[in-house]
This record gives sequence, structure tokens and C-alpha cells, in this order.
Amino acid sequence: MEHFGFLKVAAAIPEVRVADCKFNGQQIKKLILNAHAKNVQIICFPELSITSYSCADLFFQQKLTQSAEQIIAELLEETKKIPICFILGAPVKHLSKLYNCAIICHKGRLKGIVPKIYLPNYAEFYEKRWFQSYQLSNENPSESTQYANQPVPFGTNFLGHLGHAKFAVEICEDLWATIPPSSYHAMFGASLIFNLSASNELIGKQQYLKSLLCQQSARCHAAYIYASAGFGESTTDVVHTGNAYIYENGKLLAESKRFQLNEQLILSDIDVDLLNAERQKNTTFLSKPTIPHTNYVQKQLTNTNPPKEKFQLNRFVNPTPFIPVTDHYHESCEEIFSIQVLGLAKRFVHTSARSLILGVSGGLDSTLALLVCAKTIDQLELSRSTVCGVTMPGFGTSKRTHQNALHLMKTLGITVKNIDITTACKQHFNDINHNITQHNITYENTQARERTQILMDLANQLDGLVVGTGDMSELALGWTTYNGDHISMYGVNAGIPKTLVRHLVKWITENQMNSENNSETQKILRDILETPVSPELLPVDSQGTMTQFTENLIGPYELHDFFLFYMLRYGFSPEKIYFLAQHAFKNIYDKTIILKWMEVFYRRFFSQQFKRNCIPDGPKVGSVNLSPRGDWRMPSDANVRLWLEEIEQLKE
Repeated sequence: MEHFGFLKVAAAIPEVRVADCKFNGQQIKKLILNAHAKNVQIICFPELSITSYSCADLFFQQKLTQSAEQIIAELLEETKKIPICFILGAPVKHLSKLYNCAIICHKGRLKGIVPKIYLPNYAEFYEKRWFQSYQLSNENPSESTQYANQPVPFGTNFLGHLGHAKFAVEICEDLWATIPPSSYHAMFGASLIFNLSASNELIGKQQYLKSLLCQQSARCHAAYIYASAGFGESTTDVVHTGNAYIYENGKLLAESKRFQLNEQLILSDIDVDLLNAERQKNTTFLSKPTIPHTNYVQKQLTNTNPPKEKFQLNRFVNPTPFIPVTDHYHESCEEIFSIQVLGLAKRFVHTSARSLILGVSGGLDSTLALLVCAKTIDQLELSRSTVCGVTMPGFGTSKRTHQNALHLMKTLGITVKNIDITTACKQHFNDINHNITQHNITYENTQARERTQILMDLANQLDGLVVGTGDMSELALGWTTYNGDHISMYGVNAGIPKTLVRHLVKWITENQMNSENNSETQKILRDILETPVSPELLPVDSQGTMTQFTENLIGPYELHDFFLFYMLRYGFSPEKIYFLAQHAFKNIYDKTIILKWMEVFYRRFFSQQFKRNCIPDGPKVGSVNLSPRGDWRMPSDANVRLWLEEIEQLKE
């Protein structure tokens, strides 16, 4: 092989626009030319990079798939004199079915189309709604199709040859399968594996992904080149941060920077001779796959476990499952904050907004949202005055929270507005003939809706985007005013439970505000961290101190977040969650208290689904999310009886 057995490869992360094939094609071409200038021989782009991955039901539109095919035909024509091989992603129709495919192109010709085998259809993914899973048939091991005016092989059994090197392709979820297709590709001679991906970012997911790539590369004695979608993909409910990696025999050679707003290109030289030598020396590496036939001996054994009431758990149960573990605390908090920032940045750029508008109450949720807004504007290299923070004191606003809100906004250097809503609310009470001394739900929600109206109207006035401040715990419990704080244009905290909000604000205070210029900001943030959680909708006392405390009304958020995690993440029954809670909160809450608030949790969770079914977009950051478009699709009228009956039995 030329160049002493080395092959120069690259992984590219282009900027994309959702469903804009022409723009995406231009960005791909630019990176191809850039890579060619650096003598790259093979370059890989992310999954569905020609259309963008997050087109959702637009994949049903013929216009989109036809445009993708047309742009690829133009790319082939424009690159036919360039010797570089490039692999990009596109939806491809074959025999009346739509497939999520990798398209291999070289010198103006299509060399192969590789469809995705394993389609994720869980959590935020539902690819089976649009695409067909491809399975290679033993009776018909090879197929062909017509695409971009060329006949081309179609199937997962593609092996490309470049000199003495062979390469193969798999797509995103294929890597996560029990036996990835690349394992078979390697056994049939592929020493380079390219993966086109669009995996979204979650807390800790990067470390798991890197371990998969490292192990698969090492196990196959192969180079593994991975390119995943970045900035530009829709941030409706998830964020794509641009992960690209190049591994050789388990060793990381190159990686991208995550959370970047610009395109990226990483490259490295793969020593194909080294890989071949490793395979030759390793006697466990097979030249072709074998499937063992095993006869299992099955014996039924007697269960020797003690009765439930005597069972003792000898393991740690984390009382705060949403809080990052200590070993990765700093990295995880940075990931979460960056996911929020990148999601908001994409929405801000996409809508061509000129300002960010949010209500700032002096509480934890609005504080975190404000810090996200400030960081987003810094990332976009705009003036902090682009952020307009509005404090809207009402009947229940305390002096402490009001002053903290004003001082925090001033120290952050954003635009500050102070709009008292009491007069407007009194006028509304008169309009609907409500007695102002009657402090009921009408009295409270009037204030929340008045605040939302002000924010929306300011957004019109300032050509802005209203940023929501509510968190996931509030959504779970329905602790939000319908068509009030329930509504925004982008909810940056929607994927973050209350217990995590507090830790994030604390982390930002200690790690993002630790310069001398931020000493005053730190002081304010520390006081906000010590302020009790309250909606502040009922009148303050004579000293201007809050009289309404959320956790006295609906229960401790640490319990509710515990219930929420184990109910949604694993689908555990109330009985098991109760058992785990007793273990996790031993010496903190007794059994009666846990059951009391568990019943409140289930009643509110089921009765308030109608609010969650129409919440604004917001980024997912962890393994649990309540978006009706992704993780949690529940009918608004589901009955809670089964769960409450089990709780009643636990009381006996």
C-alpha cells in the first residue's frame, strides 16, 4: 500500500438546517474539499446528514426525499474529479419502502448504499414510524437499486476496497446492538468501520459511547470512525452536540469538541499494516463468523428467599438519583448546562430572534434559566443586553426574592424591567367580579397568567423569544398554571427536576462565577440557594416575608423526584418504589410520611397529564423526560385507580 500502509481518514460534522437539503449539500461539499486539501482518502458524515436527522414526519413528504436524491446527484457531479471517497446519510426509497441509509460515493459514482439494520424505537427515538429495518436475506444476499440516476448495490453486506484496505459501514444504533454488524464486517476482512450517527447528548452518555467505540475497535482489531450530528439539528426535545471520534485497535487517535456552534473536521492516519498484523497474530480472530450450537440444560430450582416483610436490602439506594455521582459531578454538571445552552442557542438562531425574554422571580428555577440565557448570549458573542429579565412583583412577592431578582439581573449586565402586576390583577378581578379577599385558585392563577401575558407581549415588542423557567418536577406534579407559567417559547429547564436545579445553580455559582468580577453575583446566588421554594402567590406578612411554601403544600421535592425517577425510568410499582424509598430515606422520613406524599404524587401525576401533553419544546438532559413528543406519551384521561389501590394496601 502507498504511504507505508497508512490511510488518512476523517469524520466531519457539518452545520445543518432541518429539511434544507441544498444548504446541507453545500456544507458537505465544503468539508469534502477541505478534507481533500488535507489529503484525506475517506471521509464520513453524520446520519441523514443531507436532510438532517430530526425531520420527523417530514420524511413522509416526497419533496424532501426527492430533494435529497437531487442534491446527492449534484454532489456526485461536482466531485467526480476529486479522488476522495465520502460517505453521507440520506433517506432512500427502495421497493416502496423508506430506509435510513449510508451512501458511499467516489469519483462521481455511487459505490454502495447501506441501510440501517437496528432502528431505535424507545424513549425519544421512534425511527420505525418513518423507516423500514433492513435484514439481509440468505436467499437473496445482494440487491441493487436505482438512485441519483445510477444503478447501485443496496444492502448491508458492502465491503469497500481502497488499496489493501477494506472498509464497511454501520449506522448509529447498529453499534449498540448485542452483536453489531461491524463484528461480522471485521470477520469478513473490513479493517475500517465507519459509523454515521445522530445520537443526542445526555448526562454521562458520552463516556458510555466512548467505551463502546473503544471496545468494538479493539475487539475487531479495526479502525472505527464515528461521526455524529451537531449544531443545527432541531432542539425540539433533544440536543445534538457533535461527537466525532477516530479509534484504532482500541486507541483514541482524534476527537471533536462538543457543544460547538461551527462545523468540525477531525482526521487521522490509520495504520492498516498494524491492524492486519494484529489480526494475523491473534489466534481468536476468525476469518469468517461462526454461530455456536449449544444445548442448554434447564433445571428448576427452589426459591429460598425470605418473605417480603423479612427481606433486607444490602446495597446502597441513592436518595437523589437525578444528581450526578461524585466521581463525575463536575463533568456532568458542565454537560447539563452546556446542553441547555446549545439547545437555546439553536432555537434563538433558528427563529432569528433579537432578544431573550424571561420572568425573573428571585427563585431557583428562574435563576437557572437566567444563567442559561446569559451563557447562551455569551456563546453567540452578543451583548448581554440582548437578554431582557422582567421581575413582576405581585401580592405574594417577598422583599427578599424581589431584591435578589433585581440585583442578580444588574450584576449580570442584562436589560432589566420591573413591572408591578397588582394594579392589572385588581382590574381583572373587577372585570370577572372576583372578591380580592378570596385567596383561592382564581386569585393565584390570575397573577401567573398576567405575568405570562406581559412576557409574551414584550417578546412581540422586542422581537424576542420567551424562555420558560419551569422544571420537570413541577411538570410531573402539575404545579404550574395552565396557560400561565406553563407556557413559553422554549423551556430550558423542562428536562431538569427540582433537586438537580439546586445543584446546578450551586455548581454554576462555584465554577462559573469564581472570578473577582463576579463576587457580588456569587453572594446573591448563595442567598437564592438558601431561599425556600415558593410560588409567592398568596399575600406576604406585615414584614414583607413570604407565607406560602411549596413543599408544605405538595411534599418534599426530594421524595417526588425519587418517585418520578423510578416510576418513569424503570416502570417500578408503588410497592417497590416504597420499599426503595424506605431504604434510601432511612432516618429522614418515616413510612407514613413516604406513603402520604407518594399518594399525592400519583394522584397529581395522573390528573395533570393534560398540561404535559401541550408543553413547549425543551432539551432532554437525562434518562427521564416528560415530553409528549418523546419519552412519555400518556393519555390525559388515564385512570390512577390501580396505583392508588396498591398504595392503600401498603397502608394496611
